[in-house]
Amino acid sequence: MSIVQFSSIPYREGSVIQDNYYETDDQIAVYCEFHYGTEYFDVAIYPKRCAELCLSFMDGRRKERSLDLGCAVGRSTFELARGFDSVIGLDFSHGFIRVAVEMKEKGFIQYALPEEGELVSHHEKRLAEFGLADTQNKVAFRQGDVQDLDPSLTDYNLIFAGNLIDRLPNPARFLTHIHERLRIGGLLIITSPYTWLTDFTPREKWIGGFIKDRQPFTTQDGMIGLLSPCFELIDDTHQVPFVIRETRRKFQHTIAAMTVWERVN
Repeated sequence: MSIVQFSSIPYREGSVIQDNYYETDDQIAVYCEFHYGTEYFDVAIYPKRCAELCLSFMDGRRKERSLDLGCAVGRSTFELARGFDSVIGLDFSHGFIRVAVEMKEKGFIQYALPEEGELVSHHEKRLAEFGLADTQNKVAFRQGDVQDLDPSLTDYNLIFAGNLIDRLPNPARFLTHIHERLRIGGLLIITSPYTWLTDFTPREKWIGGFIKDRQPFTTQDGMIGLLSPCFELIDDTHQVPFVIRETRRKFQHTIAAMTVWERVN
């Protein structure tokens, strides 16, 4: 079985880190498994579950165009296309987008998953096994920076930003401009575990997770302040767990908060 190999690329100019953590072969394979692999510890496949929740919030709303920001290797993009006429998935990682494009064009991907040390296991995943083969012509993938989106990326009914805001160099910039890409009445759905790290976001750019005026100031507090001029928070009740398999015996178990915002201005 031939396995696609991926090369490392420099990270965004001016970012905190110099090399893109998500461009190594091992990390790309880990994310292939995260999106298309096995459920671990009875935790649902995260991008699939997030897309299901997004579609449930769109009940009774027009589902023409959706934008999936931070789409990684693309599972959430394909899943959103179960309900939308067209979906664009965008990620900063060239490696992730290459995988997503390969899945769209060929209908399958192959990857070598780390087991222990230098040992790997080989895997092949097909869209058809997930009931997603008929979504191939409804999706497109682009490499890009969510803080500097192409002008053509606008007029959406739904924008989903999955596990994104706490990995941006300037999340406030993203949040204060994202309404420009969404129709009035459209939904912005954000998921994040709010794991602020200076490796990704300078401390002075965090939008929450610190003490302000002698009181805890959460990320949701920060989002409300930044989004309220154009958005109304309509739901913050969902906590979405996920498991990322790093090796056969090492896993990350995390819980992301989901917030749903309707553009009103």
